[in-house]
Amino acid sequence: MIQEKPLVSILTSVYNSEKYIGECIESVLNQSFINYEFIIIDDGSTDKTAEIIEKYAKLDKRIKFYKKKNTGLTNSLNYGIGLVSSNYILRVDADDLMLAKRIEIVYKLILNTEADIVVNRSLLINSHGIK
Repeated sequence: MIQEKPLVSILTSVYNSEKYIGECIESVLNQSFINYEFIIIDDGSTDKTAEIIEKYAKLDKRIKFYKKKNTGLTNSLNYGIGLVSSNYILRVDADDLMLAKRIEIVYKLILNTEADIVVNRSLLINSHGIK
């Protein structure tokens, strides 16, 4: 069976994100759009972030997990950009949640416009779950 090239690459860099990373990953895995790869770079976490990600990576082959020494967000994202397989990168932070149609909406927008960059609105939710 020939592996289809992903249409979109989701890129996340994490550092000591054990509190949020599980929900973030679940929000990506629950997308209506399914032809993507999810590249997660662990930037030298010292908590249980890597263990949580590894559990999910074993369950879903779209998750590509890489660990490296701590060099900061920008360096880690640049490292991740070098790993993507698609023509389009969608960023998500470790403490972000994606609405179920985010990738689908952004991908259709890219295909139907001449946009070079797409910026999404966000909704802030505090640590108590209040919007």
